[in-house]
Amino acid sequence: MRLRRVSTATAVLALLATSLIVVPALAASPASTNSRIHLAGTTSLKPASSSTEIRPDADTVFAATPPGRRVGINRRASESPPTSSASGPVVTGTTPIPATSLLTGWEGLNHFDTRFGSSAGNNQFSTEPPDQGLCVGNGYVFESVNSVLAAYSTGGTLLRGPTAINEFYGYDVAFNRTTGIVGPDVFDPTCYYDAATNRFFQVAVTLLVDSGGNLTGDNSIDIAVTATGNPTSTWNLYHIPIPASADVFPDYPHVGADANGFYITINNFPFFEDGYNGVNVYALSKTQLASGAGTVNLSNTFIPASQSAFTVWPAQSPGTASYATGSGGIEYLLSSDAVFNDSGSSSQLFLWALSNTSSLSSTPALVLHKATVGVATYSVPDPAVQKAGDAPLRDCLNDTKLIVQGQGSGCWRFFFAPQQQPAHNEVLAKLDSNDTRMQQVSYADGKVWGALDTAVSGPNRAGIAWYAITPTLTGAGVLKAKLAAQGVVAATGGNSVIYPALAVTAAGTGVMGFTLVGPSYFPSAAYVSLSTAGAGSIQVAQAGHDSQDGFSGYKAFGPPFRPRWGDYGAAAVDGTNVWIASEYIEASCDYATWLSTNFRCGDTRTALANWSTRITEVAP
Repeated sequence: MRLRRVSTATAVLALLATSLIVVPALAASPASTNSRIHLAGTTSLKPASSSTEIRPDADTVFAATPPGRRVGINRRASESPPTSSASGPVVTGTTPIPATSLLTGWEGLNHFDTRFGSSAGNNQFSTEPPDQGLCVGNGYVFESVNSVLAAYSTGGTLLRGPTAINEFYGYDVAFNRTTGIVGPDVFDPTCYYDAATNRFFQVAVTLLVDSGGNLTGDNSIDIAVTATGNPTSTWNLYHIPIPASADVFPDYPHVGADANGFYITINNFPFFEDGYNGVNVYALSKTQLASGAGTVNLSNTFIPASQSAFTVWPAQSPGTASYATGSGGIEYLLSSDAVFNDSGSSSQLFLWALSNTSSLSSTPALVLHKATVGVATYSVPDPAVQKAGDAPLRDCLNDTKLIVQGQGSGCWRFFFAPQQQPAHNEVLAKLDSNDTRMQQVSYADGKVWGALDTAVSGPNRAGIAWYAITPTLTGAGVLKAKLAAQGVVAATGGNSVIYPALAVTAAGTGVMGFTLVGPSYFPSAAYVSLSTAGAGSIQVAQAGHDSQDGFSGYKAFGPPFRPRWGDYGAAAVDGTNVWIASEYIEASCDYATWLSTNFRCGDTRTALANWSTRITEVAP
């Protein structure tokens, strides 16, 4: 399977025999460069402003977009899935049940919020998917999606927001519909609450633009850190600049932390051409960031693609007692391998470690280590079937007869000029099931925990493979990786579970959230409990109420044609409980209602999309 950038209930396998695989430390740590970043100012969450839309939001992505503007959010690394899911493990699966361990939950940010309901009003693009971030602590729940942020109480009361992510980081609005000016593209938000410093961290990537709204190749990794433990108050801003001369498209940023550092990894693509370079691991002094220091130490380690480095996800720990303190402080990271194989399958993972992280407070001198972990075979899943329901955008694209507000024959004319008439043959799309890249990683109870999407057979559908790995870094610098547990979560009846996110408490009990979808289910928020003893039953936190009906699922809006979902959820430990965030469909709306409500269905969706996010607290 080639790598390229493209613009844009439970069955648990019996634990396999424990394996121990040891490889020498990397002969030489890949090139690392040390520098400093500087405090760039402050920001805060802004309340939502009201907006009035005269026309539907069809122009948000496809019209008034300057030449050279990259519209897509998130590049897929695997060019195509395998032609068959037969290589996936054979798993019978079990039927999901209503949630029994759910403590509280509510609908979080949705597509209407990101398009109309934020501080930017009518000056946002329509985006799919949300790319959900969640961080919880000190009595607050903070959520970030493409392209808004909000803070809640732990009871679900909205305290501040939704705030447009462009405004939060101090940039021009995404698309000023008065002047026609297109602002920077801020995407892939993610966040983390650090119990040791009582601070919230928020990260996103920004593609900078010129005065005409065209991408310049200059980019920035943007970091915001609260000045206190209150996300509704002041945040300090920092930027890691990536100049056009570096020819780097920084994609899919994710974050982790240990006792000493705050870590951000990106997939490094060439900006101006196809290809894949490798992974950058940015390590920053956590203490300096948390204190609002004027300068913060930064170490940048590049891992080339030749080392099979892709989506190397840094681990988050549930609290101070869970940090790896040996070898001067250790941050663990985890990645998968299947995207490097033409078959789309693999039976190994890669465990990484950055040692001597205590040096980040003075002169960074980190050392990178790598071990290979043998696991059961996993493979790229086929797209996930979804239950058929109302899909008004699809019906509009297929409608050639309806007269709409004097615009001419056919609802589709709200989106396309006569010469761009679509083929009127749209069908309900299957959902993207990801490409086996590693999803959220935790370090707890002395183990590195991770999960990824995989094909499962019997019948073919998408499932989730999860892992618990015991790492050891010897005094000689050799990283050892012992597989403590692994399993596969799957559902019956051809239903799929996709886009996992897990978090594990210090006691070694965790929760993994995901989307449940299939012939029997509209896209729904679900989860399982997790420990080295295995995974529990699939529990439905909130059943979906309709089909996914977003623009990325229809050929008329391509190419590329890729029904977007994910690209990731989130999970966070808060004491002994776990919070999870998953994408699902909350609102239901038929074609007639959609037409009669200016395509808003009571402000539950927009003309172009209907995704929602679910925030759930669970007792493991």
